[in-house]
Amino acid sequence: MNAYDIIKKPLLSEKSYEGIPTKKYVFEVDTRATKTQIKAAVEEIFKVKVEKVNTVNVRGKYKRQGRTEGYTAKSKKAYVQLTEGSAAIKFFESLV
Repeated sequence: MNAYDIIKKPLLSEKSYEGIPTKKYVFEVDTRATKTQIKAAVEEIFKVKVEKVNTVNVRGKYKRQGRTEGYTAKSKKAYVQLTEGSAAIKFFESLV
């Protein structure tokens, strides 16, 4: 897998905004990606040093629309902590 296939998009929420000053970022990643693959992809794309990666598998939510019912797609979130000496990711700097 390519680094851009692993990292799908940054997730921006109240909880993720709290981590930006401490260099902790949240991304939606491919459901098959491992922590080591996520670490390598973030380091390659953003040219930073990653200290640790925590992942969360998110189940799809149950939705109904008239007679039709089913589940939304499942996803995976990665919480990425950068090292103290690493530069911050420029995309997130403009949001704080």
